[in-house]
Amino acid sequence: MNEKKYLNAKRAIGIVTTLTFIVAFFELIFAFTQYQQGMTIGDVVSYVTNQHHIYLLLLIIANVGLFPSALLLYKENGINLKDEIYDKKTLGKDILYGIIAFVVSEVIGDIYGWLVNLIPGIGATELARQGRELNMGVVIMDVIALVLVSGIFKEIYFRGLAKRFVGSVFGEMNALILFNILFAVLDWHNLGVSFVIGFVWLIAYRKTNHLITPMICHSLAGLFYLIYSLIMR
Repeated sequence: MNEKKYLNAKRAIGIVTTLTFIVAFFELIFAFTQYQQGMTIGDVVSYVTNQHHIYLLLLIIANVGLFPSALLLYKENGINLKDEIYDKKTLGKDILYGIIAFVVSEVIGDIYGWLVNLIPGIGATELARQGRELNMGVVIMDVIALVLVSGIFKEIYFRGLAKRFVGSVFGEMNALILFNILFAVLDWHNLGVSFVIGFVWLIAYRKTNHLITPMICHSLAGLFYLIYSLIMR
């Protein structure tokens, strides 16, 4: 039994680290190929989504492509993923927790981001990418990649796999924090914001024990970002 637990944990960690380093690797390429002398860290990371449609396609392919491996892990252990996501009896409460956790995470994340930008050499300058292309095709890809795919699949990977398969080996909270670090590595370009908001989401997840809660948080965060981008374009 212990051997199976360790094998499951190893497979879960493998899925998440694969996703993390594939996406982070390409993000580094997108960012640093645009480097110019005199750029701050904020300037460099602004170019992560320079080729925005390619970036969105990468997120979709990487997240969806690894899903069969995650689904197989659940099935082989007799776990119904649907039951992990929601329970009809507590669905309303779980969604409400998700909305509340989203609001809390946005406030804390904004404060953290503001403080980080006060550090010399971090804040963006005139060398940062200015605006981005936004047409109907890109907006549709934004919704698919940031609201639907990221909101659903990332939470299965970074919260669900951590709690269900790695928690039994390293301890539930330790596993969730470890995977939250990987979550922040994948989103390294927001300089730790993902770790901060992800921590709020994992706390909410532990409260409800259903993935619908962090899925709501993540999807609303993606939708909020998209609306903000449309307003500020």
